[in-house]
Amino acid sequence: MEELNLYILTSNCARNLIDVKLVAAHLFDVLPASAPAPELIVLSLQELAPIAYSFLGGSYLLPYFNAFVNAIKLATAKRWNESYVNLVKDHTGMTGLMVFARADITNRISWIDTAHVGFGVQEMGNKGAVGARLGYVVEGRSSKTVDLTFVAAHLAPMENALAQRNLDWQSIVERLVFSHGETPPKVSDESSEGTDENTALLNDHTSSHYSEGKRRDLFAPDSYLFLAGDLNYRTSDMSPLKDDVLRFPKRNVDPSNPSHYSHLLKQDQLMREMRSGKAFHGLSEAPIDFPPTYKYSNAARHAARDALENGAPGTDWKWSAHRWPSWCDRILYLDHPSASRGEGDGAAQSTVQPRVYNALPLFPHSDHRPVALAVAVPLRPASAPAAADAEPTAGDSIGSTITRVMAPFAIDSSWRSRREAARRKEVVVGVLAYLGLTWEGNGMVFAAVVGLVGAWVVLRSMWEV
Repeated sequence: MEELNLYILTSNCARNLIDVKLVAAHLFDVLPASAPAPELIVLSLQELAPIAYSFLGGSYLLPYFNAFVNAIKLATAKRWNESYVNLVKDHTGMTGLMVFARADITNRISWIDTAHVGFGVQEMGNKGAVGARLGYVVEGRSSKTVDLTFVAAHLAPMENALAQRNLDWQSIVERLVFSHGETPPKVSDESSEGTDENTALLNDHTSSHYSEGKRRDLFAPDSYLFLAGDLNYRTSDMSPLKDDVLRFPKRNVDPSNPSHYSHLLKQDQLMREMRSGKAFHGLSEAPIDFPPTYKYSNAARHAARDALENGAPGTDWKWSAHRWPSWCDRILYLDHPSASRGEGDGAAQSTVQPRVYNALPLFPHSDHRPVALAVAVPLRPASAPAAADAEPTAGDSIGSTITRVMAPFAIDSSWRSRREAARRKEVVVGVLAYLGLTWEGNGMVFAAVVGLVGAWVVLRSMWEV
């Protein structure tokens, strides 16, 4: 069976522009030398830019998106001598999602749909999720697509915010709703900087399959699902005390040593919540065999540049003393979507196949290490789309024993109005933050004050005359 190779990366950018050449040089470090060029590259980006630029969106975000476009261009050309097309460049507030397709397969993307939800302050996008769902045409079966859903998310921070993170997951299920067919397929960002040159690539491939009453929720039964982001689950329910730093993981110790990171991993909140059925219902994760991805100290970030540029030898991990080292950055997937089901004995083998799950090096722009998942999915199309309002039922299958995962929460009927209201607030906050927190905005305020004072002086002089 034909397979689709995906490379999915999640990275918290700490509101900084990346060093394009440095990131490009190490973007695929976790892949073996023999790894093929993936058909799709997906980036989940949190804290993509400062809040003013993120909330205003449009041209204010372009430098931050374009830095990753350039990094992908450099990295893929050097590694595989392949070119990639940026099909999705979207965001909800400070959380961004980018999807790149290898140039030779772009004609197999028949449609793209997007969805947004904010669950930060007043449901704004300082924390939130953005999703993209696309149809990939199966070779030799132009009327059939394999549907793929990608979600970038950033959940509530802090050790003691476990309950809020679980609620954020609930918000994703209830309010990350795909419009399919209600609006045209979209490849530009949510704040409408306008369509870019990639839109034309889809014009000839917009299939009626896009609007055939397909389910709109996250758990659409005919779609693979990948969720990547700074999920912010920690390894303790409370902040570390002064002496706890002595228990933080150390580098180059034997697994039997209590300071080996594997012992801290046993306290991971996300694994605990998933096992107890309180969060990320039905999703899976590849085994973790890498150290915590957060929170590295400023000293570690300074040392990271020397390590990446000059090959400096690694030293002991430098953790921030006020946060428990944790696996905040994760990539989850739905292991048995009905899109992978088929007739006959081979059906049970048609599942997501993780190849690599690992952390990239620490980059100097962030206190998080990025995490990447290389995965293969079989290209077996769904037999038929489900009705838009159909409820999933346990045990629903076609010639196999694979069970369809039921959505743990129903769609919130007010999802659209709530997002629109939050978006209006984002614009207001974005303008205020721009004027108060950026050099450009400060300059505008200063110029306005000078202008008003000057006008007042001129008018006063005229009145005195």
